[in-house]
Order: sequence, then C-alpha cells, then structure tokens
Amino acid sequence: MILPNKKHKIALIGYRLSAGGSDKVMANLSIFFESKGIEIHNIIVIDEVSFPYAGKLVNLGLLKNESNGIINKGKRLIALQKYLKANDFDFIIDFRFRTKVFQELIISRLIYNTKTIFTVHSFLIDHYMPRNSWLTRLMYNHCYANVALVDQMQELIVKTHQLENVVTIANPINTQEINEKSNEEESLPFRYCIAIGQFENPIKQFDKLIMSYANSILPEKKIHLLILGNGDRNTLESVAKENNVEDFVRFLGYQENPYKYLKKAKFLTLSSKNEGMPNVILESLACRTPVVSFNCSSGPSTMILDRENGLLVEDQNFNKLTAAMNEMVIDETLYQHCKQNAANSIKPFLLDVIGQQWLDLMKINIE
Repeated sequence: MILPNKKHKIALIGYRLSAGGSDKVMANLSIFFESKGIEIHNIIVIDEVSFPYAGKLVNLGLLKNESNGIINKGKRLIALQKYLKANDFDFIIDFRFRTKVFQELIISRLIYNTKTIFTVHSFLIDHYMPRNSWLTRLMYNHCYANVALVDQMQELIVKTHQLENVVTIANPINTQEINEKSNEEESLPFRYCIAIGQFENPIKQFDKLIMSYANSILPEKKIHLLILGNGDRNTLESVAKENNVEDFVRFLGYQENPYKYLKKAKFLTLSSKNEGMPNVILESLACRTPVVSFNCSSGPSTMILDRENGLLVEDQNFNKLTAAMNEMVIDETLYQHCKQNAANSIKPFLLDVIGQQWLDLMKINIE
C-alpha cells in the first residue's frame, strides 16, 4: 500500500488530448487526480490538445523532426523510456490503442517500469490485445490491472484470454465542464435531433441512420438531423440526397464544444454496430437530452434505462430505430419523462464517483 503521507505521482499515457473517447477519459481523470493532490504527468505521442486537463503536459508529438516515421517512432519510445526512468511514478495508466504487437510487447515488458494499468475502451478488444492469447497474457497478465468499461467487456476479455487481473471501471463524466459549455449560445434556426462521431467510421453507420431518419416523420415535422464529427462527408451527403432529405441533414464538422448543440437537441441518436462505453450518451444526458440508441455491445444498456431517460432499441433493427425516433416526437408525455430523468440518471458516472473507484483500485488513500 502507498503511504498516505506520500506525494503520489501518476503518469497518464495517451495518444493525444483531443477528439477521442479515451482521450476525454484521460483528461477528466487528470483533473480529478490533481484535485486530490496527486502529481499528474500527461504524456501524449500526437501533438493534439483541445480537452481541458490538469497537471504537466509531456508532448512527445513535438519530436517529429524526421521524414522517416520509423525513426520518429523510435525517438518517441526512447524519450518515453528516459522520462519514465527519470521520474519515480507510483503508477502508469495507459489509455492508448495497442495494435502493434511487437511495439507493445517492448513497451509493456521493457519500458513501463512501475505498477501499470492498461485500459480497454472498445468491445473490439483486438484493438488493445493480440488475438493470440499467449501473447496477450505475456503482455498483460503481469501488470497491476486491466480496466474494462463495462461488465460485458470484462467478461469477454477474461473468456477470450484468461487474464486474471481484469476489473470494471466506467467512464467518468465531468458535469462542471459540460454545464459551463452547454450554456454558450447556439443559434441554429431549426429544431433537430443529433448524432456525433467520425463521418467515415463504418461502426457509426451514419449512412443507415440517415436512411432511418428519412423514413421517419421527423423531416415532415421539420426536425432536422444534425451530425457532428470530422472526416469526408461526401458519401453521407449523397445518401441524404438519394433519400430526399438533403435539406434536413446538416453536417457541422468537429466541434470543440458539442454540448451547446446537445443541450438544444430534441434527442441524441446512436446507431453503432458496437461501442465501448460511448461518452456521448453520458454527455447528452448531462445536457438533459434523452437518447435513442441501439442496445449494442457494449455500453448503452449500462447508461440508458429504457423509457426512463431514453429508448433502447433492438440491436441493428433500423425499422425499430425509426419507430423509436417517431415515438420521441409523437409521445410528448414519454419525451418529457425521459428529459426530466436524464440528468439524475448519470449520478453513478460522476467524476468524483468514478475517480474514487480509481483511487480504491490503486489503494491510494487521500486524507
């Protein structure tokens, strides 16, 4: 156990502090840990920072001074190793995708030099662990812990790889930030429901969402579909045109403040094939906006109570997704009930609650 009078010191390691769900979790936890008097070092390998964070920033992405990507990667690994050796960290928490097996074997066994916690942020666990279970156990069975976001994900990891050190801790939600930013002015001159994610990500299935929206009563009711995210929108614009809703499907690109749009939305829609634990559901509920989502693997069912703060739809049934969107517009009593319950439903995921679970995992006692 770490002594309570010691100045605790943690390295949080991620690809960046911008755009991604795991990046947001890292940023939020940095704020919580620092508020508890813990010294935080945020180490990133891509030079992108837009999320609020706390602690020291170590930006290895600034080392890109060679045209050869392999040389740059080698420099970053050497710099990371030197930095970890120069600092006496109590814990390392890794938030990155980990798909390059040889590189990750080196990092997990040779570079990380203290108690290490690896996080898994997708039901597609191959993005974090090799398919070869022997390699996965070699890389991750010796570490302090592997953190999954939901029980379903933890069960999948244990069943697939027989790891002995997997625990579940959900994503946290920072309501202070959301409350502040959601009050910024949003001046769109139309009503809308909203979806958020990378335009070209096939897992989000925005093309099918647009078709489902086109089959709903929302265009007739002049309720637009607003999609926030980055990427090439040409294919999605073509889908909207083919379904005669090009005047009602709006693409705003990536927004550093999505909360002001979430707050004014009729509801959030999530049409993914699978997820990890999508932050956008918690963010929507924090903005008092109900959610219509597939009951996909994994995450939505841990946050959405059907007909209490949103509607859980039979997984991958787009006809029922259309029907659920219609119901949110037609049944005002149901809608207001879900809207009134939205904010209170996220209490189990508040930053202080989830942050304490992390402290308990690391056996850090804060006086």
